[in-house]
Order: sequence, then C-alpha cells, then structure tokens
Amino acid sequence: MIGPYNDYQDEYKAEGLDSDIKWYATLGNHDHFWMGSWPANAYVLQSYIGEFILSLGDPDSNVLTGLDGRSYYMGAIDGRTVYGNIMGVGSVADFTAPPKVIASDSNRRSLSRKEWIGEFFNTCSNPVGHGFSQANADTGFACYSFEPKSDMPIKVIVLDDTQSDNDPNTGLPHAFGYLDQERFKWLVEELDNGQAEGKLMIIAAHVPIGVGINPLTPAFSIWSDLSPVSQDTLITKLHTYPNLMLWVSGHRHCNAITAFKSPDADHPELGFWEIESSSLRDYPQQFRTFDILRNSDNSISIVTTDVDPAVADGSLAAISRSYAVASQQLFNNSIGFLPSGSQNAELIKQLSPEMQAKIQNYGTPVN
Repeated sequence: MIGPYNDYQDEYKAEGLDSDIKWYATLGNHDHFWMGSWPANAYVLQSYIGEFILSLGDPDSNVLTGLDGRSYYMGAIDGRTVYGNIMGVGSVADFTAPPKVIASDSNRRSLSRKEWIGEFFNTCSNPVGHGFSQANADTGFACYSFEPKSDMPIKVIVLDDTQSDNDPNTGLPHAFGYLDQERFKWLVEELDNGQAEGKLMIIAAHVPIGVGINPLTPAFSIWSDLSPVSQDTLITKLHTYPNLMLWVSGHRHCNAITAFKSPDADHPELGFWEIESSSLRDYPQQFRTFDILRNSDNSISIVTTDVDPAVADGSLAAISRSYAVASQQLFNNSIGFLPSGSQNAELIKQLSPEMQAKIQNYGTPVN
C-alpha cells in the first residue's frame, strides 16, 4: 500500500520471473476471505479505509464469534517502525476512546473472488490471466485446465476446493476443503475428457484431501462436514481414473507426501499420489520442483524435490529467512523431516496397458 506513515510497508517492485517462464494460479482461502477465514462484511470493509482500529471478539476466548464480536481491539502495525510495532491492541474495556490507526488509507481493500481473478489480467508475464479466462473473472468460477506441453500427453486440472462466501455460518472459519455440485461436475467432466484423450493428469488444488487434521489447527479436520460432496465421495471417484497421477496442494503449511493406493490390487494404476508444499514464508522457505520421467517398463517416475533458494547476506530474502526462523522458534510449529524440513522422493505411478502403449515412444526411458 502507499500512504503516509507506511514507510516499511510501501510497495516495491519485485524482480519477478523471467517472462519466458509461464506460471499459473490456484485460488486459496486466503485469497478471497478476510484473514483466510471469513467473507468480509461491511464492518470489515470500512475498517480497511477508516481511521479506527478494528474491534472483534477476544482472541483468547473459546467462543468463536467470527466478525460479530466487539470486545477486543485487534491492533495495527506501526509502519514507521522496522519490526512493525503493534499499537492499539487490547480489551475494549481498557480504552477510554477507540484507538486510531496512524493514517487512514483509501487504497486498502479486500478482493472478492471475481476481483482476485481479474487481477491476473494486469500482468507483464505469461500467460495473460495465468490460467484464468475472462469468463472466470466474470463469474468467479475459479477452475480451469491447461496442457503445459503440446507434444506431451499431460493435463493439469486446477480446482477451486475452497469454501464459498455464502456457505452456512456455523461459527467456524471458512477455511476448510469444500466442493459443491457445480465444481464436482466440472471436475468429473475434465477427468473424463482427459482419460478419453489418453492424457496423464495432475490436479492442483489449494486444500489437500485424505490427510485428517491441519497441524496449525489440530482441533479441526481439513474437509468441511458441510461440503455437498464429501471427501470420501471425491476420493472414491478419483480412484476410477487410471491416468490420474498427482493431487498437488498447499494449505497445511507442511511438506508431506501421501499415497492413495488403488482399491483394486489387480489394477494398481488406479492409485495416485498427493504432494503438499508449505508456504514460502514458512521456515524452511522451500519450494518444490517436479520431474516426470518415463521408465523402461513404461511406468512413470515423479521426482519431487524441495529446493532452498540462494539467499544473499543483507538482502530482503535474508531478512525474510531470519523472520521465518524466529517465527518457528516462537510458535514451535510442527515440522517433519528435520533438520531440513524436506521430504524428497521418487514416486512410481503404474500405468494401464493402454497408456503404456501410448507413451512408449516419448523420449528415452531413464531406467
């Protein structure tokens, strides 16, 4: 944001990716919900641009009031300070007058689902829209598919499996996996088409499946009990597609690999893998690479590797790394596979005889 007294929060232009590198976006709960948890109401929208510090429910209370509580001031970051000192935080009863932000800023806003999608058309990299079509921006339907290489039988299906703004208000945050019938029907059609066309398929979705709890909020499951399409129904359907290789996701802030074994021992090709990646702001700040290779028996190897970025001393990236380490020490988030936090693997995907025959002439097998 740009405005008075925001020195350490002012906008800056990142170097970005080489324009020849195509990148694609997947919608997550933090992209269209306030704090990743609630549809922004009129009170929250006004607080973005207003002069008063937001008041909500007491964060130490066991009562989940969502955006309706008014007993506790959430505080505001003092943008003039290097470490973002927090001001105006505490119980409403402890203040004689409502605390104010240092300066209001009319440029602050919360993006709706449609607005968020529309921002990907304001870009200097490729492809324009980063996977989304204008129809996606017009409707807010955040699902699409693409083929990364025209000469390779691989299809990526990008699925929005976040909750909708109009989901029932149960007092719980809107941060669970969720599929309505419209999105499930779309997914099945994409999988059916990919299977019929002999394409190996990858599903990219923000929320993982079949992993139980969220390490950051262990009291809650990952998939909403209110989802019109249950997690069991979804997984059972996915097990009917022999060409499905991967479900790639984030959300849980962890690096993990889960095997979804075939329910039919005579047809191992009905199994697939799920690979989760943590956020780049979380320690150890790694990103993943994927290499998909053909083996001499015409099975597929998926080589997934966590990568540590090169961080120059004194750079913003180095400062970010120090904050990530400090956050890990303060909150003691559960990180598996220490000391590195990585889980690298070569994962084998068995193929149907039909798919083996189709790919046998693609490239040179690796083993």
